[in-house]
Amino acid sequence: MTGSNITALGIALGLGLLVGLQREHYHSRIAGIRTFSLITLFGSVSAILSEYFGQGWIIAAGGLSIAWLFGIANYLKKNEKEPDIGQTTEVAALLMYAVGACLVIGGHIIGVVVGATVAVLLYLKQYLNTIINRLGEKDVRAIMLFVAISLIVLPVLPNQDFGPYQVLNLREIWWMVVLIVGISIAGYFTYKWLGKNIGIGLSGILGGLISSTATTVTFSKQASGSPDATKMSGFVIMAASTVSLIRVTILAAIVAPRQVAVLAPPLLLVASAMIIISVVLFYLNRRVSVQDFEPENPAQFKAAVIFAVLYAAILLAIAFVKDKFSAVGLYIVAIISGLTDMDAITLSLSNMINDEKIIAATGWSLILLAALSNLVFKGGIVATVGNKKLLKIIAPSFGLTLVAGALVLWLWQ
Repeated sequence: MTGSNITALGIALGLGLLVGLQREHYHSRIAGIRTFSLITLFGSVSAILSEYFGQGWIIAAGGLSIAWLFGIANYLKKNEKEPDIGQTTEVAALLMYAVGACLVIGGHIIGVVVGATVAVLLYLKQYLNTIINRLGEKDVRAIMLFVAISLIVLPVLPNQDFGPYQVLNLREIWWMVVLIVGISIAGYFTYKWLGKNIGIGLSGILGGLISSTATTVTFSKQASGSPDATKMSGFVIMAASTVSLIRVTILAAIVAPRQVAVLAPPLLLVASAMIIISVVLFYLNRRVSVQDFEPENPAQFKAAVIFAVLYAAILLAIAFVKDKFSAVGLYIVAIISGLTDMDAITLSLSNMINDEKIIAATGWSLILLAALSNLVFKGGIVATVGNKKLLKIIAPSFGLTLVAGALVLWLWQ
């Protein structure tokens, strides 16, 4: 027996004790701390014997024997008044047997990760049930859609460049969709589950994560219908716009990690100015409250497809303008794209920066210009949907941000 096998047996014992402790704590009558420890050790011993004799069937036979023993035990208990017959403990036991075998033949890391995951999942039963009971129909639909686009659609798409200028790649395009929908869903569920308890400050933050444009529309309407909420609505809109810029900076860093040192500083400098403005607005109006709002479900297949088409169109537009016109054309594309969707233009530019089709020094200025263009668009929403008091708050706040952005575009080297 090698030292590696001895280590595997020690880890198997520890993981078996961990999972068995959880089952014992919840008074499982089928298997507790001793049984799970023995089962996991049995898996490791079976794998050691399998390697020693060169007979893979030994592991399979051990697993079948565990399943047979549990089947007999459940059969004998069926006539009891309150039989403890289920599936969770039995499946966990079979999985821990497999973990024990994996520690020997598959590596310690995989075995430890799977074993610890089993223990955590068993422990979180009540918490998971509580979360599931709070899910509505559209929440389940959002989760199912995200699973579909990330685990079903994404893996089957070809990872090959095609089309004009060879800038289109179906897997890369859809990966951007997965990234955006995933971030939006995370913000949506955080807001939904925490609700009013998060306070008005986090309303702006989560609004920026979900959709700063949608947040602007929502709180502009709220200010128009409830003048008392105008001041704090102004803060929420400013905070959401601030988070939106930070969000696109993070997206750019994820897509083009090698250029983050060039991309992030100027964008975060403007974001810092926006943070200061948001903090001032909050402390000037912190005693005023606004009504809670229900964010729209961000996971919609139609919206995902539209985003993918928009992202691909921006890729083609940038490549075309770069080939046919001067750099001025790229700035025009950034301004127009930023009016409608910051994520699409940011991801398009970041992807091209990562592929070295655009230099990072030009890329960050295009992203910032798109962000400023988006700010102008949201200012138009406030002027159209909100009231004059809200516009008096947003106009100078956005105006100072535009000045800060213009200075960074002009002075940043």
